[in-house]
Amino acid sequence: MSNKKLTVIQYPKCGTCRMAVKSLQAKGNTLELRHIVEDTPSAAELKAIVANSGLELKKFFNTSGEVYKALGLKDKLGAMSEDEQLALLASNGMLIKRPIVTDGVRVTVGYKEEQYEQTWNG
Repeated sequence: MSNKKLTVIQYPKCGTCRMAVKSLQAKGNTLELRHIVEDTPSAAELKAIVANSGLELKKFFNTSGEVYKALGLKDKLGAMSEDEQLALLASNGMLIKRPIVTDGVRVTVGYKEEQYEQTWNG
């Protein structure tokens, strides 16, 4: 059993987030839970998370969320700079795909059991 300290940026009412937290705790990880709305990551923090993840910035948008749809972002993101996108994410935690899990080096976004097995429970 691993015993890593992981930061989980999540929304407590989100079922996916709850499953992710349960999975990580079951493997003996120590978790620091952060509320994605009350303690939204800053643009600079998000930039570092995105860089560590190796993923495209657009993967960090909660494309199924109401705020994303209300703002019509599907059609607007392409024209925005990376800094504008990061500022937008930092302005509203509900725009961020969740949960984000990081140990300060590695990052996962969303919850897929097999990805967690490889990244956090190995």
